[in-house]
Amino acid sequence: MKTSKRLEHAITKLYNAFHNNQLHPDCCIQCAVGNICDHTDTWKLLTIGHGSLQLSYLGTLNQNFGRKIFGYTPLELLQIEAEFLKGCGYSLPITKTSARPKNPKDKALQFNGLCRVVALLCKFDNVPNVMEISKLFEVEHNSPKYQLQF
Repeated sequence: MKTSKRLEHAITKLYNAFHNNQLHPDCCIQCAVGNICDHTDTWKLLTIGHGSLQLSYLGTLNQNFGRKIFGYTPLELLQIEAEFLKGCGYSLPITKTSARPKNPKDKALQFNGLCRVVALLCKFDNVPNVMEISKLFEVEHNSPKYQLQF
């Protein structure tokens, strides 16, 4: 399957962060977008609050000028972060009284967040979800419809 460079880079960064214990939904440099943006926190200036899909003045300005940050528009970055947080069990936008997971470093919880992020990244690039395996179990005339590719 042909994928874009931005998708490859984003998935590689998230994969490495997950396996190197550098993924944390409460930390703006270790969250999904923080990792995509090479562990910088400048992306948080694009939003009015953590987990919000509302762009700040600076975010709106960059969005309107067509600026891309690590290949993604400001609005796309906010959507990525929101999907990650929702997948990790947060209620959005995050406030003092928002629901939060007891252990944000739990690998199963982070994996759920990453699954949602990868699905969104694939949707942005109009490619099938690279984590979707259900196609492997489709049959046609009592035989597998798709073959496992190695």
